[in-house]
Amino acid sequence: MTTATVKSDSQIKTDVLNELKWDARVDETDVGVQVHDGIVTLTGNVNAYVKKVAAREAAHRVFGVLDVVDQLQVRPSTIWARTDEDLARSVREALRLDVLVPEAGITTTVASGIVTLEGRVDNWTQRSDAERAVRRLAGVRGVINQITVVPQKISAAQIKNQIEEALERQAQREAKRIGVAVSDGVVTLTGTVRSWSERNAIERVVGFSPGVRQVADRTTVDPYV
Repeated sequence: MTTATVKSDSQIKTDVLNELKWDARVDETDVGVQVHDGIVTLTGNVNAYVKKVAAREAAHRVFGVLDVVDQLQVRPSTIWARTDEDLARSVREALRLDVLVPEAGITTTVASGIVTLEGRVDNWTQRSDAERAVRRLAGVRGVINQITVVPQKISAAQIKNQIEEALERQAQREAKRIGVAVSDGVVTLTGTVRSWSERNAIERVVGFSPGVRQVADRTTVDPYV
């Protein structure tokens, strides 16, 4: 079995910078990158919250990255400047127009461009979809997701079996390294994955399972397992 060559911090930095340049959602000149022991720190200013998220996702995609410290600041340009009242109306409209979001069960608070989502939904994916619906709105400086998931009652054994079967179907290689524990609708994931892309894919698989109200992802990223 061939052992993968460990990437140096300088190699990771170069790859992150190239990934930022590759991602059309991000202006790589806005983002500073530092790497120490495989941990990437992003600094600088971006003009939209969705660009902050995109830069973080781009860094996570790079092989060899163990974690990302996001210190990017969102500073909307003057052409995107909006009052909190205007932004609150746009947030409500975005939730209403998204067919995957149960808008009636969600309340929002907007303060200085920071959107806080609260309320109750039926499953974990609806919670994530609500956040995604408001990320791209002009003027948003951050999103705090405090939505509670109140799922249908399913036994822990059933949830665990459903998740393990789904992982076998959709993420077979990763599934062999992932432990799944379920208690009162909270799914705890343990084990090792080779990249953040794998980690995120597994979280998405788990989030679709009926009965899940929270995902506690305690997997670790080790590109060289």
